Amino acid sequence: MSETLDTPAATAAVITEPVPDLQLQLLMRLLDREQRSSLPITLTTSSGILHGDLIGHEAWKADWARALRQVEGEGTNLLAEFPETVDQGLREMVADDDASSLPRWIHLRDATLVMGGAGKVRLSLWRGRLADVSGWALGRPQ
Repeated sequence: MSETLDTPAATAAVITEPVPDLQLQLLMRLLDREQRSSLPITLTTSSGILHGDLIGHEAWKADWARALRQVEGEGTNLLAEFPETVDQGLREMVADDDASSLPRWIHLRDATLVMGGAGKVRLSLWRGRLADVSGWALGRPQ
């Protein structure tokens, strides 16, 4: 028996999201193998052109933890542990078969965001959703 458009299965909402670039995902997975590695990269996003050093998740997490330790005030000791706490929570949520999935986030160190007419924004660390990157090239603009 064939389904018609009137059945609930045929009219159920389908959630779609942009598909990240497979080659960029594999490049990031390669960088995750060596925490000290980085590559100069330029990204195109809806916010503008972003360039910096592409780093793996572990390198970004270590830099983020270092930056959080420099924050002053009460409770800062909790902030220093926050990156590892987040990763631990995510590991517990993800099933074993999903653990080998491709990266969904991209990380840059010493990044510069160039926005049309608004100038440049410099960022020591940047994290973004890979699906929001519409184009990329190795190297930085000259």
